[in-house]
Amino acid sequence: MNLPVLFAQECVRLGLRKGEPLGLAVSGGPDSLALLVLAQQVMPTTIRVATVDHGLRPEAADEAAFVAQTCADLGVPHETLAVSLGKGGNVQARARAERYGALGSWAARQGLRFVATAHHADDLAETLLMRLNRASGLRGLGAMRDRATLPGRTDVMVIRPLLATPRSELATVVERAGLDPVDDPSNSDPAYDRARIRKGLAEADWLDPMRLAASAMHLRDAADVLEFGARHEFAAQVSMSDDGRQLAYNPAGPLAVRFRVLEELIARLATEGTPRGEEVARLLESLEAGEKATLAGVMCTPRAGVWHFAAAPPRNEG
Repeated sequence: MNLPVLFAQECVRLGLRKGEPLGLAVSGGPDSLALLVLAQQVMPTTIRVATVDHGLRPEAADEAAFVAQTCADLGVPHETLAVSLGKGGNVQARARAERYGALGSWAARQGLRFVATAHHADDLAETLLMRLNRASGLRGLGAMRDRATLPGRTDVMVIRPLLATPRSELATVVERAGLDPVDDPSNSDPAYDRARIRKGLAEADWLDPMRLAASAMHLRDAADVLEFGARHEFAAQVSMSDDGRQLAYNPAGPLAVRFRVLEELIARLATEGTPRGEEVARLLESLEAGEKATLAGVMCTPRAGVWHFAAAPPRNEG
């Protein structure tokens, strides 16, 4: 497997033009170091590197400095992006949001259309197993996109040119480059679902991460078909009041399509947060049974086979 050539081909397939600068998100771990090494081998003068320091661990600043020095040794421009996480909520989710926000701003300053991350095939396999264990629906089980708009921006795309590459191949790239990657202890901390899944996958030699990753990609394709059907169902079967405050849905498609349309209907009218998938599933069961229900501040009323949706009146806090 000629990884540098495959990496370059993937970047072109994902939209990078010849000679166009590419941003790299590099943390100093083995996967992102491999991304850096591969990019430096095939496009040494057109890459820019950013390291996000979330400030969550004392070692983070030293790790960012390590990446900066590695980039200096390779002749690659580097910048450390310090972010501050607010309190409350899921730490990993907040870190991800802040990371992408910082990378988006950095990319815009650098005039970059694309930022590459080091997500790989084993990531897809681990995510699939995690979400199967959570009874996720089709959209949740599908693989992450190899190209997507960076969250919160319209002018920067995130690309993942290593999704078909196993972690072991990336480790070999780093070893041959003579680099000693940093070790993030959260990667092996059993407090995190992914760390437990990673350990279990490593111990189950009868499970093939590459085949699991391929299955995740097939599920992503199937999710695209579902989205296509749901958009058509919404356009054909949903009507809106003149003031846009009430929606009516005459369900006609398969159950999975009705579920997806219902998610969209609730999202458009919700006044009390975003419901989880299992909550939408329970709502769907109620409506199918002809029962009224309220979810996320939306009243849902079935009448003569048509489901009606409107914002619930404000609660009396007194």
